[in-house]
Amino acid sequence: MFDAVIFDLDGTLIDTERLSILTGLAAFAELGHDASPDFMHGLVGKDRVTCAGIITTAFPGIDLAALDEIWHGAFNAGVDSGLDLKPHALDLLEAITLPRALVTSSHRKECHNKLRVTGLDRFFDAVVVYEDVTAAKPAPEPYLLAARILSVDPARCLVFEDSDTGAEAAHRAGMVVVQVPDMLPTEGRFAHHVAPDLMSGARRAGLKV
Repeated sequence: MFDAVIFDLDGTLIDTERLSILTGLAAFAELGHDASPDFMHGLVGKDRVTCAGIITTAFPGIDLAALDEIWHGAFNAGVDSGLDLKPHALDLLEAITLPRALVTSSHRKECHNKLRVTGLDRFFDAVVVYEDVTAAKPAPEPYLLAARILSVDPARCLVFEDSDTGAEAAHRAGMVVVQVPDMLPTEGRFAHHVAPDLMSGARRAGLKV
């Protein structure tokens, strides 16, 4: 039924979104800005450049360089101290016999550090990061590039995503999308299936795992 399986990283395979929001709130507060949890949730699933535009619109005059240094310094320190995998992530990755790819809006260095810390780097035949594309999620380019690297038809790819932004990207690429929400609920408008966890989503999509 499928020729490849493609995963998002943050919030889908690894539990980083809570760490990002907590360290982000602390960074805004350190610079004297009151960012709400709802505002932080609006950044979930978006690449850093898109987030910068949202932040400067909401907080005119904010020192983005200082925010980035404080926020990502604390976030990266948290990553280095260890990350939890999402439920059934390891079981599913080990059970899949098809080619596997990773598509993330993280930058290359950050992505590979997360994979190293969690030990997930051994699972993927292709890794697509922010620097590899000209248009990040929700554009379809990252997912289309992954299919091209794997030499498979996008229509025969199964994708696991947590955010609406990522699900939209995979949907626009013509792929079958299983969405497993992390911190934010979803109506699943870009998903073929919305599932409570990775394994049940895989089975509902027809993977023999």
